Amino acid sequence: MTAEDLARLARGWDEAADGYEAYYVPRFAPWVAAATRALPSDLPDGPVLVPCCGTFPELDVLLEHLPGREIVGIDLSAGMAARARRRAADHPLVRVAEGDASELEPASAAAVVSVFGLQQLPAPDSALRSWARALRRGGVLSVVYWPHSTEPGGPFTVLSDVLRAHVPAGDRSWEERLSPALEGTVVERDEQVSFPMTHPDADTFFTAHTLSGPMRPLVDARGEEFIAMLREEFLRRAPEGEWRHRPHARHVVARALG
Repeated sequence: MTAEDLARLARGWDEAADGYEAYYVPRFAPWVAAATRALPSDLPDGPVLVPCCGTFPELDVLLEHLPGREIVGIDLSAGMAARARRRAADHPLVRVAEGDASELEPASAAAVVSVFGLQQLPAPDSALRSWARALRRGGVLSVVYWPHSTEPGGPFTVLSDVLRAHVPAGDRSWEERLSPALEGTVVERDEQVSFPMTHPDADTFFTAHTLSGPMRPLVDARGEEFIAMLREEFLRRAPEGEWRHRPHARHVVARALG
């Protein structure tokens, strides 16, 4: 991914930040809780790093779960980082850094936790390798991400199917390289984590996903006419009324060898 691509990605999330906070943060809360509460109390000295922190929904759970610990959120998007700083403003041990979260300083962290950021990065397997190397001896990594398939027939899958007819699928071979990327750690957990999610209707979901979610850069690149065409196709395939589904994510917990 070029510098221009990264800048476009960051701008997309800048524009999506407010909507993401309002729509997705409440819906993703169970996965955030699962990832943060997977961190044990017997961590080594050092901060908890939260790469791809977005608006920092992990913070409230971390403050409760690991009191007195330094916490650092990192995000490429200035808009997301600004919202994260507002969330962290009353906590002197918490800070937010704006920058590339895919490269962390080796042996700099007691723990690394990230929820739904990994699959957004240009090279997720390389990022995971960097996150694992950032752990101090005995440190713990807890990462939740969306795999290629989250559920059959759910809104994420239906929208992906509609999109594939017009935009080539990205290379997902990185998923096969995640386990080797955890060299130097012991994997304590590698499992699917599933929770219910509800959307008022298909049109509300489509609007949120395109304007306040991962498709925002595509909206900016392809324009309103293209998105209107996608919306029409998506709604034709979607059920009417409230849409309930239960997507599954992958949760990996690994401890650095000490």
